[in-house]
Amino acid sequence: MSVMLLLNGPNLGILGQREPEIYGTETLADIEKAVAEEVSGAGWEVRSIQRESEGELVSAIHEHRLSSVGAIVNPGALMIAGWSLRDALAAYPQPWVEVHLSNVWAREQFRHESVIAPLAGGVVVGLGAFGYRLGARALLHLTGADK
Repeated sequence: MSVMLLLNGPNLGILGQREPEIYGTETLADIEKAVAEEVSGAGWEVRSIQRESEGELVSAIHEHRLSSVGAIVNPGALMIAGWSLRDALAAYPQPWVEVHLSNVWAREQFRHESVIAPLAGGVVVGLGAFGYRLGARALLHLTGADK
C-alpha cells in the first residue's frame, strides 16, 4: 500500500477547540478520516504527522521523502517564516499541496505570504476542513492516481 503524508504544523493538534470561529469545529481526527476516505480508492494509506516544532516536521519529511507518494501540508504559522521547512519541501521529490483552513488573505497582513507556496503543486485556502478533501483530490490528480 502506498503512503501519503498528511503534515500539520504548530497548534493544529487542538483543532475543534482552538478558535472555532476561524478554524471550525472539526478535529484533526475528523480531517484524517476525511482524507483517508478521499484516497482509499487509490489504495493509499494516510500517515498523519502533527508537530509543534519545525525541526520535527523537517525530520518527518526527510524520513518519508522516498517512501511516500505525496503530501498534504498545513504548515500553520510556519508558512510565514518556516525556511527550514521550505528547504525540506524543496528536497521532497514527490508532489505536495499546501492547505490552510482559513482564508489567510482575509486575515492579518502578516499572514498574506507563504514561503512554501511557490514550491507547492497547489494551494487550498479558506474552505475549512473541506479544503483537506480538495487537497487530497488535487494530490491524486498530480500523481496520476485519479485515472
